[in-house]
Amino acid sequence: MSELSAIVSIAFANEFRGRATNLHKWVDPLTDEQFWRNPYPYGNSVGHLVLHLTGNLNYYIGARIAGTGYVRDRDLEFTDTARSSKTAVLREFDDTISMVATSAAKQSEMDWSLPYSAEREPEASTRYVAFLRCAVHFYHHVGQIIYLCRELQKGS
Repeated sequence: MSELSAIVSIAFANEFRGRATNLHKWVDPLTDEQFWRNPYPYGNSVGHLVLHLTGNLNYYIGARIAGTGYVRDRDLEFTDTARSSKTAVLREFDDTISMVATSAAKQSEMDWSLPYSAEREPEASTRYVAFLRCAVHFYHHVGQIIYLCRELQKGS
């Protein structure tokens, strides 16, 4: 593995782990009720955003790169009424982050430039671009989650 390839692999793995740590900093103090409550008449709850991040990463990295066989139900990520416990949802999220970080760390110089395709992601033409777009998407939703958590903590 070239030095640049190793730097990219480690950087992506660390970025996903770091964003997950930041997400936990804000989400862990929430009660199960707060996790699923949306403080606004629009948008999503923290719980649904975590389900969405989990589904997104499991599909775009897990199924399309790591070969996990994951089958995504994107609509359910935003509409699921099962309200699983926060602990269970976060455990699945953490397992997904571990898979993504491991997959990033395994990419070789040749792997980063391999062709990539996935439903709803025409801009991601290589594995490198797929990881980059997933990292940006993840960062965006962590920002939303932080905002929601601040609002939910005001009401506690």
